[in-house]
Order: sequence, then C-alpha cells, then structure tokens
Amino acid sequence: MPTILGQNQYGKAENRVVRITRDGDTHHIKDLSVSVALSGDMDDVHYSGSNANVLPTDTTKNTVFAFAKEHGIESAEQFGIHLARHFVSSQEPIKVARIRIEEYAWERIATSDGNSKFIGADEVKHSFVRKGQETRTTQITFDGEKWEVVSGLKDLTVMNSTNSEFWGYVKDRYTTLKEAYDRILATDVSARWRYNWTSDEERMPNWEKSYEQTRKHMLQAFAETYSLSLQQTLYQMGSRIIDNRSEIDEIRFSLPNNHHFLVDLEPFGLKNDNEVYFAADRPYGLIEATVLRDGVEPKIPLDMTNL
Repeated sequence: MPTILGQNQYGKAENRVVRITRDGDTHHIKDLSVSVALSGDMDDVHYSGSNANVLPTDTTKNTVFAFAKEHGIESAEQFGIHLARHFVSSQEPIKVARIRIEEYAWERIATSDGNSKFIGADEVKHSFVRKGQETRTTQITFDGEKWEVVSGLKDLTVMNSTNSEFWGYVKDRYTTLKEAYDRILATDVSARWRYNWTSDEERMPNWEKSYEQTRKHMLQAFAETYSLSLQQTLYQMGSRIIDNRSEIDEIRFSLPNNHHFLVDLEPFGLKNDNEVYFAADRPYGLIEATVLRDGVEPKIPLDMTNL
C-alpha cells in the first residue's frame, strides 16, 4: 500500500544553558533546559534524504547559547519568544517553531552577617543554593503571525494538615474507605496556564511578575479553602488565578492525592488522635481538570505529559 508522510518536526532537545548576569559584585543566575522543535517544508528530507531545507540541530543548539549571550534571559517566556521568532523569520522552510523551557530556580546563600569575610572576600553575593521546590515550565509556539504561550510549574508539593474532609461518597460492596472529617490533604501540583497574548500588536505580559503572582494565588487558594474534596480545592485554585490575572484565560491542573492514612496504634495501647500517619506514595488518586474564563475555548491538552 502507498504511504504518505504525516506531521513531523525536528530540533535539539534539552539544551542546558546557564546565564550569569554580573551586576558588579552581585550575580544573578538563570538556569534553563531549552528544547527546540521546528516544522515546515520537510517532505524532501524524509522522502529522498535531501537536506536542502534542514537547519542542523547543532545550529539550533548553538543559537540557544548565542541568544543567551546576545539577548540575555529576562524570563523563560521572553527567551523562548526570541528563539521562536528567529527560527520562523530567518528560515523560509520553517513554518512553526515550538520552544519548550524548564527553569531551575536558585536562591542566594545568606551569610552569617553582612560583613562576613573569608579567603579575603567581602560580602558574599555570588553563592547560591538550588531551590528544592517546583520546576517552572513554558512552551512557546509561533507560526509567523500568532503566538501561543503556555506556562506552568510541576513538582510543587503542598500540604494542609487539617481543614479537609471526605465523606458522603458513593459506596458499593467493594468500598472499604472510611469517611474522614479531619484529614491531611497533600499533593504535588502540576499546572499549565495559557496566556491570551497572541500577537505582537498586543501588550506583552510581564512574564516574571505573572509567574510570581500566579503561583501566589495558587498557594493562597490551596491554604484558604476548607476542602470537602481535592476537586473543590483544584477549582478554587484555578478560579483565584483566572479572577486575579487578566492575562490568563485557561489553566489545567493535574493533582495526585498523596494519601496519608492514620496508623492503628491500638495494638500498642496507644490512641492515635489524628497525630501519626502513614504516607503512601502509591497508588494515589489523580485529580485533573481545566478552569476557564467564561466564553473561552479550551486549548491546553488534556494529557500534559509532553507539555
């Protein structure tokens, strides 16, 4: 049977680039993993092996590092926009560029006092520790006219030690779970949100402020919601963001319910008054949903595995 070529793309994945900005003795770090995927007029390279329209993946790698020097890294989103625009505008065969970025955060190591000295050095402003919290993500897609920016985070671990219940659920002959009127609610937040900025004619969001504020509203909603289900908490987190961040139209969450089970201490003659728990890493409930601004069509994929 005859065959035809379907969707295809190519590029260089997971280019690790660290950009140091030196402001006198004070240094700043941006640590990114950048993946480039290009698509367009690539039929010939698949059918005949002709590389006439192929920009080498090694070149895309070099471009990432060169742009880190030439443009700096103001934010993951802005850096991805520079790259996507370059590949589409400079290479006629390239019709769509997709840039995926993960950012790894660092924080400055505080010294014991402002006048600490060691090995002849004065106040330390160049030492950092890798933050043990979330990984920031963004995906920028550009087709020469329209932009799509989907940012987010993953592995943000949060917990409420009370103000969470779970009861009144369906029961059948296989149900053994006891109703809970005071339980631990814990999850590892994975979230992606889509900006409504799509054109160079529109005012571009302040990417750094937007991420900071989105994360803040997400955490505040988690902490301030008296939860009767993780679904309810998810919706409150998404609604808080949509209500407070006008640049965001859609957000999708994937929230594992990291179960904590009360340990039976009666065999030891002890009463467990919601104090000692067994933290089970698997299996876990998995709650996923999208929260949208009213009137907006959803575009974030239901499966965020490769986003």
